[in-house]
Amino acid sequence: MSSSTDAAQLRQKYTAAGQGQVFTFYDSLSAAEQAELVKQASIFDPERINELAKEALHPAPVTDSGPAVLEPLPESATASILDSKPSDIAGWYKAGLELIAKNKVGVVLMAGGQGTRLGSSAPKGCYDIGLPSQKSLFQIQAERILKIQQLAGPGAVVPWYIMTSGPTRGPTEAFFVENNYFGFDKANIFFFEQGVLPCISNEGKILLEAKGKVAVAPDGNGGIYQALVASGALADLKKRGIEHVHAYCVDNCLVRVADPVFLGFAASKDVDIATKVVRKRNAAESVGLILQKNGKPDVVEYSEIDAATAEAQDPSQPGVLKFRAANIVNHYYSLRFLETIPQWAGNMPHHVARKKIPYADLATGETVKPTAVNGVKLEQFVFDVFPRLELAKFACLEVRREDEFSPLKNGRGTADDNPDTSKRDIMLQGRRWVEAAGAKVSVSADARSDVSEADVGIEVPPLVSYGGEGLEAFAGKTVVAPALLEG
Repeated sequence: MSSSTDAAQLRQKYTAAGQGQVFTFYDSLSAAEQAELVKQASIFDPERINELAKEALHPAPVTDSGPAVLEPLPESATASILDSKPSDIAGWYKAGLELIAKNKVGVVLMAGGQGTRLGSSAPKGCYDIGLPSQKSLFQIQAERILKIQQLAGPGAVVPWYIMTSGPTRGPTEAFFVENNYFGFDKANIFFFEQGVLPCISNEGKILLEAKGKVAVAPDGNGGIYQALVASGALADLKKRGIEHVHAYCVDNCLVRVADPVFLGFAASKDVDIATKVVRKRNAAESVGLILQKNGKPDVVEYSEIDAATAEAQDPSQPGVLKFRAANIVNHYYSLRFLETIPQWAGNMPHHVARKKIPYADLATGETVKPTAVNGVKLEQFVFDVFPRLELAKFACLEVRREDEFSPLKNGRGTADDNPDTSKRDIMLQGRRWVEAAGAKVSVSADARSDVSEADVGIEVPPLVSYGGEGLEAFAGKTVVAPALLEG
């Protein structure tokens, strides 16, 4: 919309919905500001926003149908790297690599976050966790895809679909250009944005951020489904003949992107969604759990589980928790399932985050920074789609935490999930790999006075080894830590 007629119709639509405050300052804006407000407001249906606000602020009373029935996923839907037969793991790897070789695999990266808690204004994927190579998270992940293409053989292409948020789109694309796409053919990288939703006041009104701008927030990682369709990413996947999709979050430095084992496992079971999990550290760890709830696959947050359930032990494995499958937002999708998104995405639930939201005072237009919670942000979760599936179409693979999960959530100086723990986990994994290949690792004299765990580790770049393979040349040699292997 750009004409005055269209603007007037849009303004009337918002007024009729009781959201006319969005246009409070419209007449005092410049022509460019008016056009920008109209463009932004036209994205949303105010009546739909009213419905979401009502659900968020005045949820319907929950009918008492008794407590949810929680059970671990059935054995038929699960497997664990920790106790699977080596032959089974090798079989999944071979099958997954064959799918990659046939160009049947695509990767979707959820990379909308900024590095604010890390003290950075750049997208989180641009962050350097302090490795000897100084590689960013984006570069580490790009090189893992490049390496798995090499392992799959000549002609193998794994396209990379990178979902940003509005604020991170420009900086992310610029970072890739600046780094020559990390060796990727840019024709095989597809950038797209997740959607946004207006911020709502406690009275159900759409808030303005400024006189000519609606206050918005990203629609959560569950917005990935609508965004895949709206951006054309899903159409591109289909055009390329992709049948299997790996989706993950940017902040996990250990993520095995396009993991052949995971792909082969999921494809062998012919499921529509599969998920990787790690074993819960202890009953008190604050993680969501993947399980079956009332007979459907689901994720249950730690706050929803009572102590007795959290502490229950697996009757077949004494000392092991019954509910232990910790969600790490690492998923597989069949393309046939993603093609059904238009049928159900509009019905996904919205979750409420009550926040202090800066807003424009409707009398003065001045920005107010509230001292108390004054509204809500609405978001969707990627796992809200799980209960749509029958158990037969859902599977779960348990992997080793130390090999596949080290999230970057917090700044330096915090207890865990920070740049230092991310660096440590990559360096210690590299050390395990070279020792398994037959190398001896010693610690340099310089590192002995105040040794951190990272100082006794080795960085093995993805282009040297994807998962510990190809290091036979180091057998019988001594590697002095800390070290960066160049090949």
